[in-house]
Amino acid sequence: MTEALRQHCESIKAAYPEAQSALIPILHALQDTYGYVTPQAVEEAAELMAMTPAEVEGVVSFYTLFHRQAKGRFHIQVCDNLSCRLRGADQLVAHLAERWRLEPGAASPDGLFSLERVECLAACGYAPVAQVNLRYYYHLTPEKADQVLGGLADGEEARGERI
Repeated sequence: MTEALRQHCESIKAAYPEAQSALIPILHALQDTYGYVTPQAVEEAAELMAMTPAEVEGVVSFYTLFHRQAKGRFHIQVCDNLSCRLRGADQLVAHLAERWRLEPGAASPDGLFSLERVECLAACGYAPVAQVNLRYYYHLTPEKADQVLGGLADGEEARGERI
């Protein structure tokens, strides 16, 4: 860990009345620096927070916003909960894997996209739902997903949709 990163993490920790409350923001800072939460980042967070690596690992493994491997520039998370599955999430993931050559859980060879199934995105009435870089896309069909990814590949930013 660089001295600048350590100081940044210490300043995050100092902003909380209970030091352990800073764990999630510190993990985000480490992920932003390393691209994902590396085993080294878990060790560093544990040391900073005076916690065991297992305690930190429990937090990292619980939240879908923490990644265990490198993600693409556009990280696609498809809801895998019952409502989305009933409305076509499985077919959507299969289409994205085939059409865009995306392996769920990994980044594309060019580093542009990554695909992941996640638990409930809390938009069941708009199923199937996905988020790209934390921007939601509703009522996704393979055709609509192709339009979104095509735009992203052409340089658009993830904008999401309004309900």
